Amino acid sequence: MLKFSSDIQYLKGVGEARAKLFRRLGVADIGSLLRLYPRTYEDWSKVCSIFDAMPGEQCCIKATVCSAVTHALIRKGMTVYKTQATDGESIMKITIFNNRFSAEKLKEGEEYLFFGKLQQSGYTREMLNPQIERATTGERIRPIYPQTQSLSSRMIEGCVRRAIDSVEELPADVLSEDIRNRFALCNYAQALENIHFPQNEQSMLAARRRLSFEELYVLQTGMMLMRGRNRKSTGYRIAQDYSDEFFSLLPFTPTGAQQRAVREAVEDMKRPTPMSRLLQGDVGSGKTAVAAAVAYTCAKNSFQCAIMAPTEILAAQHYRTFCKLLEKTDLSVELLVGSTPAKEKKRIKQGLAGGEIDIVIGTHALIQKDVEFRSLGLVVTDEQHRFGVAQRSALGSKGINPHTLVMSATPIPRTLALIIYGDLDISILDELPAGRQKIETFAVDGSIRQRAYGYVRKHLDEGRQGYIICPLVEDSEISELSAAQEVADRIAKEDFKGYSVGLLHGKMKAADKDRVMRDFAEGRIQLLVSTTVVEVGVDVPNSVIMVIENAERFGLSQLHQLRGRVGRGEHKSTCILISDAKGKTAQHRLKTMCRTTNGFEIADEDLKLRGPGDFFGARQHGLPEMKIADLSSDMELLKQAQRAAQETLSDDPALRKAINEPLKKAVIELYEAVGPQGMN
Repeated sequence: MLKFSSDIQYLKGVGEARAKLFRRLGVADIGSLLRLYPRTYEDWSKVCSIFDAMPGEQCCIKATVCSAVTHALIRKGMTVYKTQATDGESIMKITIFNNRFSAEKLKEGEEYLFFGKLQQSGYTREMLNPQIERATTGERIRPIYPQTQSLSSRMIEGCVRRAIDSVEELPADVLSEDIRNRFALCNYAQALENIHFPQNEQSMLAARRRLSFEELYVLQTGMMLMRGRNRKSTGYRIAQDYSDEFFSLLPFTPTGAQQRAVREAVEDMKRPTPMSRLLQGDVGSGKTAVAAAVAYTCAKNSFQCAIMAPTEILAAQHYRTFCKLLEKTDLSVELLVGSTPAKEKKRIKQGLAGGEIDIVIGTHALIQKDVEFRSLGLVVTDEQHRFGVAQRSALGSKGINPHTLVMSATPIPRTLALIIYGDLDISILDELPAGRQKIETFAVDGSIRQRAYGYVRKHLDEGRQGYIICPLVEDSEISELSAAQEVADRIAKEDFKGYSVGLLHGKMKAADKDRVMRDFAEGRIQLLVSTTVVEVGVDVPNSVIMVIENAERFGLSQLHQLRGRVGRGEHKSTCILISDAKGKTAQHRLKTMCRTTNGFEIADEDLKLRGPGDFFGARQHGLPEMKIADLSSDMELLKQAQRAAQETLSDDPALRKAINEPLKKAVIELYEAVGPQGMN
């Protein structure tokens, strides 16, 4: 018998070599194998006759092989195997290409299940390369798992069956009997059996609901525990509001939404508990000015402020903005990033520890162990979904319960914001500053590319600047670097010969990125060929035209962020989406971009189309990975799990009761995946 924690290689039929393949799927032990849930299912339970099967649609047919299997070499490296099968009323041909193992399964006179698509030519019915099982295995719903190399779904299915049958004891159920009864959920053993080997669709759905509820319940409990720490009293309660003084420094009049957000944040900082606020705003809504206003009031109350951005480009841009806004004040502002020279780093770290520096702006460099603050009163994280949970909490731990302002230029549907940010107070900038131009957006196919490039040249000739965004590179293709370099080289020699063309991509050194962006901002580069590294925060008001290649490969929210790099000045701006995709989803996505520039409307559409896993790009930045819950469709379940988590913590705030021990363990395990959180 094996334990839930036993190494996967000790499961019968695995061994060292296959264990390495399992590890590529994130499966290291028996427990993680049983949590490798099927990505979909094949329904072998509904057997139909050969006559009734619909040509071109997947079906399962029970039939007896009625002729010997023949084989022929039709060309070098290609062998075709043929036989016939009957269900007693009709006959179908079975054709198998290059799969001797599958063909040799078939014995004349024996009954099998054939799963695949039936083809019809005249009166002849034929199934090409069907999946084949002996009829004695039973007609059932079969799981389909994520696969890698030679580790097929069928192999994984067999391993999962053996694991369930041989595991000594399942962990204690995370959900108490009371919660299971109240929310009509099956127990863990039933859920595990029926998610992998459901008797019918109802049992599979019941298992999925139970496991999704558990995942959301654990996620919410963990987030509430982390935030509970921030509700302790703070030593940085501000005494005086300096917002009006800050506004008088601005060369523009802040929008009503900006003034409201600043007022809400300052009111929070006057309270004895630390502020915990999310500042959400569409592209160009002026979040940086709000952050500067809040930081100004905090610094004038003699507390230090730290602003953390996900990239050096964005950190440097914030630094320049803060310096400009605060140049007439006596506040000191510094930039601390990975590429800051060692001598400068030492000076800045001494200034922070001694309290001489009021505001520091930086990247992950701010959370290094040797960075100390004398009185860190405010922590601001920008584009915060790009940070891991551990990274965000690490900066806050450098003060004693400092105020926290979280900024996001990725509009998030309110339902999703509730789960990601839970009990954070939310300020929304729903008003664009005066002078912001509406960006006209057009979707065209590749046949219009030359006309689009001509339109770009027209703007460059008028003294404006533009972007060409490279197609998003998929795993199986060439690297992001190669793709970007190829596009830049080609257009510099051909379509934009004689123009100054720059290249920006994620593999460049920070100093090289900064140099390119500086050259672009100062007009030395007319056309910037870039990957999605420009998605966040890059602000060049003279940029008025953007072409996005293979636009169907990007999510709606990502397209919206990219588009937001133009339209930042006084000139009319245009975004051209080039795509040859004919699929329904791709066409809907492109039409949405052309129809609206409202980030929140786009975010809602994006969530419906792609779900939250892809909503933030390749991974859920900072969110523990959801293995089965679907935040885009499980909203009612989320609300129930949230309520259960609140009730549990209300009764047992530190999860010290024995009944909650399995829950506490599950919370620690979930959050360890994104960094140690000190939950225990």
